[in-house]
Amino acid sequence: MAKDEIPLKNVRNVGIIAHIDAGKTTTTERILYYTGKNHKIGEVHEGAATMDWMEQEQERGITITSAATTCFWKGHRINIIDTPGHVDFTIEVERSMRVLDGAVTVFSSSDGVQPQTETVWRQGDKYHVPRMCFVNKIDKIGANFAMCIESIKTRLSDKAIAIQFPYGESDEFKGIINLPNMKYYTFEGANGEQQVEHDIPADALDKAKEMREALIDAVSVFDDELAMKYLEGEEISEEEIKAALRKAVCANALYPVLVGSALRNAGVQLMIDAACDYLPSPVDVGAVKGINPDNEEEVLSRDPDPKAPASALAFKIMADPFVGTLTFVRVYSGTIKSGDAIFNASTGKKERVGRLLLMHANKKEEIDEISAGHICAFLGLKETKTGNTLCDINNPIVLEKIDYPDPVIQLSVEPKTKNDQEKMGIGLNKLASEDPSFKYYTDPETNQTIIAGMGELHLEILVDRLKREHKVEVNTGQPQVAYREAITSTAQGVGVFKRQSGGRGQYGHVEMRIEPITPTEENGGYIFKDEITGGIIPREFIPAIDKGSKEVMAQGILAGYPIINVQVAPYHGSYHDVDSSEVAFKVATYRAFKDAFFKANPILLEPIMDVEVVSPEQYVGDVMGDISSRRGMIQGQENRGQLTVVNAKIPLSEMFGYSTDLRSATQGRASYSMHFASYEQVPKNVADKIIADRAGKVKGMGDED
Repeated sequence: MAKDEIPLKNVRNVGIIAHIDAGKTTTTERILYYTGKNHKIGEVHEGAATMDWMEQEQERGITITSAATTCFWKGHRINIIDTPGHVDFTIEVERSMRVLDGAVTVFSSSDGVQPQTETVWRQGDKYHVPRMCFVNKIDKIGANFAMCIESIKTRLSDKAIAIQFPYGESDEFKGIINLPNMKYYTFEGANGEQQVEHDIPADALDKAKEMREALIDAVSVFDDELAMKYLEGEEISEEEIKAALRKAVCANALYPVLVGSALRNAGVQLMIDAACDYLPSPVDVGAVKGINPDNEEEVLSRDPDPKAPASALAFKIMADPFVGTLTFVRVYSGTIKSGDAIFNASTGKKERVGRLLLMHANKKEEIDEISAGHICAFLGLKETKTGNTLCDINNPIVLEKIDYPDPVIQLSVEPKTKNDQEKMGIGLNKLASEDPSFKYYTDPETNQTIIAGMGELHLEILVDRLKREHKVEVNTGQPQVAYREAITSTAQGVGVFKRQSGGRGQYGHVEMRIEPITPTEENGGYIFKDEITGGIIPREFIPAIDKGSKEVMAQGILAGYPIINVQVAPYHGSYHDVDSSEVAFKVATYRAFKDAFFKANPILLEPIMDVEVVSPEQYVGDVMGDISSRRGMIQGQENRGQLTVVNAKIPLSEMFGYSTDLRSATQGRASYSMHFASYEQVPKNVADKIIADRAGKVKGMGDED
């Protein structure tokens, strides 16, 4: 069916979201099968699913990147985004939510609401995305539809309302009873593709009438005419229920609950019908808001009209080995043609659109233009990053940015061979441009390349992608903590450097005082105070003492970590007319500093992190016990809705592996965030061990005579 035959009110941009293993990808496969895009259904457990197109996804049976797919159903065009359910990849879900008009949340009927379902549901609330619920795996042992509805109502929203129920559960599952039209459906044929309509079986009729009554009661609030008919006891038609329910869903006021088994092909066609019937089109969602890049106070809006000035949001970047960089874009207004020049309002640069591709998981179809309300992949954009706004050059607008969480875990990586060094830099750069929640940098102190991401699985998969896609073999290490050294009292030290070996010798003699200071923005944790009088050390050698002090502090004395927060004051010394030089005074400074440093009660400092843990109440005791075992200090706790927030200060060195430990202690239901707070003294027993481990790392300028 040609795309221009489909009016915008019949377009649906739908995301499929859920907890890991609830059956999202299987459900999407079935949708693609019924909408005529796939001839053979790909099973996830055979590693053949169309949406799971990265090698790691097929091996692990989990979905990592959201694939965007276009399909057609009964005069509607549906753009589907399949998203990952694993908490390490929440960023993908967050990106997708920003560009969706509606979502189908998939639940496993034996588990009900699971931890990651809560997380993705909250993201849906954040972006005001209308949702419907699909209770999957109803044929599975332990399936319980009533329990599922109850858990959705208590843990997610009391606005959930059943519009279907199963006739039989687990191995007794026979079909689905649909309440708006009061019909019973069974699924026959090799793939259950023949949906057969029957009258409702007699033994389920009373339950169906009672549940339909509850449905009408819930939707009557949204339609005055329907409410009057309902109060007067008149018969309510299927069309009237659908119209009122659509209003409620588009307003985010009700969440219809459907049921089925994607693996057995039961209920998927009814679910696609419901997505078309109830979820909003770009027209229902209305104008998108943004700001004028030249005047941030001015709020602009763009209607979903193909004739309006173009505005679009880039929500995903993907490197394709065959065609180059694909930029997935949701167009909110106007029409963009291949070859058009377009303005990136986020960077202020012009871009040229190469080709436009409609994606079917990892198959591609080239098109000439894309208009308001649609999603497609752009080829040829060079400077565009995730979250950038693309718009008409003469009508700039910046749409809402996508917020990305800070990385919570770091690892050091090094290439296995010299040849891999350059390839690793290129590979890391590509991965970082595709995934804003991934960062990498070179630690100036250890010279290691550090990669940082959202969790251990996230980094594991990125390292795996370096190997597969960029052919770079790397070794990963334990992350290094950036400790610091400091002094706690004032002390004096003497340093003499004398060398005589035929010809010109070397001579420098410095006496100095060092004292601890409070760092400020002005002093940056170092003050040099020249107290030399009477020319006992000539002026030209004073900068060498300053420079020597800075070099010592950068190198460290106790364990080879930088020394911070010190005032250095040279007050006495001597020189030789011929033998004194800058180098001699630098070495003498080093010796004087070291002499004073050991008398000034030196300590080791470690980075302390502010940590916030958000956990269901029943796990708070375990969370707090774990924090104490990590040398953490609890700062306080507060309630946030049904959850408890625990604030603590914990040393960074104790935080490795925390995301995994926290998840196992709370069944994945708690989350945490952390940021740097301050440097504090390391307890003596820990410091002694660090100093002993680092014994070979300390080298000094004045150690050789």
